[in-house]
Amino acid sequence: MVILMQVFFAQEGTQAAQEIGSAAQALAGNWQILAGGIILIAAAALIFLFLKKLAINSALGLIAFAILIFAFKIDLPFIPTLVVSAIFGLAGIGVILVLKFLGVPI
Repeated sequence: MVILMQVFFAQEGTQAAQEIGSAAQALAGNWQILAGGIILIAAAALIFLFLKKLAINSALGLIAFAILIFAFKIDLPFIPTLVVSAIFGLAGIGVILVLKFLGVPI
């Protein structure tokens, strides 16, 4: 019984492998697949490069926010400043400080 099950599963595995192989052969040599793959790789690389810079800017803004609030004890509204520093980074913190200096309510 066990031998029959092993033979059955071996045949099923062989058939599945043949189906996958024939599907792969249908895609092999297709220039559209190659172009699509190259476009997707390039898009992923560009998105990664852009998001990496954005993440670094946001992290630096949050660090600057923490230093201003906790080390220098500058009285800034917590939630709006946190959101601005997370989205715009160091430039957002700079704008918040300029607005605070000018007396503009935030």
